Amino acid sequence: MPLSKVDLYAAIRHDARVEGLSSRALSTKYGVGRRTVAMALESVWPAPRKQLPPRISRLDPFKATIDQILREYLDAPRKQRHTAKRVFDRLIDEHDARGVTYSMVRAYIAVRRPEIRVEEGRGPPQAFVPQTHHPGDVQTEDRTGYERSKFRHWVDADRDSCNTRLICMLR
Repeated sequence: MPLSKVDLYAAIRHDARVEGLSSRALSTKYGVGRRTVAMALESVWPAPRKQLPPRISRLDPFKATIDQILREYLDAPRKQRHTAKRVFDRLIDEHDARGVTYSMVRAYIAVRRPEIRVEEGRGPPQAFVPQTHHPGDVQTEDRTGYERSKFRHWVDADRDSCNTRLICMLR
């Protein structure tokens, strides 16, 4: 049995052309419908999958309310801001949100709270630091004032040009 739909289409086309099997025989052999066989004989590539419309959530009617609560407490000190549990309790008590679960509210707040902070201009600062040199430029090394004798704790005991700390050798 072919692994992917592309392999299935190739196998169907091969059997139709080389072995001369009918549509009914191909659909029986590969366990697919005759429409699938017809599409395989018509085109090399399978049609792309249809995108389903987004599913309506039970939380959708309350998303504006949650956003409003999160915006209200944006200026409050950290300890006084509403937690996801407190927002959930307010939805149940004040807005009669019976079909909504705590995990739905928590997941929405986890995504939405940082977005609201960015929308209000309080997002995290840009952490990008541009490079001050162009790629390929070589840094020159200045060794003026360097004397190897000043570094007595480094020793090249086995003479392989790799310095070893003297402390490591004593242990």
